[in-house]
Amino acid sequence: MAEFVEGTERLTGIRPAVSVFGSARAVEGSHYFALAEQTSRLLSDAGFAVISGGGPGIMRAANKGAFAGRSPAVGLNIELPREQHANEYQDISLRFEHFFARKVMFVKFATAYVVLPGGYGTLDELFEALTLVQTNKIRRMPIILMHAPFWRGLLDWFRESLVAEDMIDAEDVELVQVIDEPQKVVDAIFTFYEKRGFEPSPAEREVLLNL
Repeated sequence: MAEFVEGTERLTGIRPAVSVFGSARAVEGSHYFALAEQTSRLLSDAGFAVISGGGPGIMRAANKGAFAGRSPAVGLNIELPREQHANEYQDISLRFEHFFARKVMFVKFATAYVVLPGGYGTLDELFEALTLVQTNKIRRMPIILMHAPFWRGLLDWFRESLVAEDMIDAEDVELVQVIDEPQKVVDAIFTFYEKRGFEPSPAEREVLLNL
């Protein structure tokens, strides 16, 4: 309960925000690291706070890019047996013991999800968002995958197995989009909200209260 209360109090004023995910194992100087850093810098300069898991790899790249920009860099840190240690690029830093409380914060304050290549944790966050949008537990938002070659097999499996065997509807595949260029990610988020604005409607706010 304390984690929910502190997280909500600390993050309420940061909207609009974008949650950025990706591997903790990506090293500085790699293509994935550079892609996350550049995208997050552009998002920050465009007025979006950037929320990451607060650790190394792509999380560090996202916070580093945002930290150099105009908007807050947020880290939602968690204690793990390995890989997780807080990076130094955080204007707002929260620490969680419980995954479920941390995951709520990623979703509750996000205007969009940007997902770079990663492992089980990254996939967990991606499918959490897809499930919540599909079931109308949160409002629809841009869910953007970066670096098409990494995601091609997964998206093909969506179509060839999940849709073909009627596990999901064909339009559910359209809940995600693949964009490889950082500026186009920013543009896509603005385009999505162009006619509706970033603030949730009263009905959407009620849904978020019950998340």
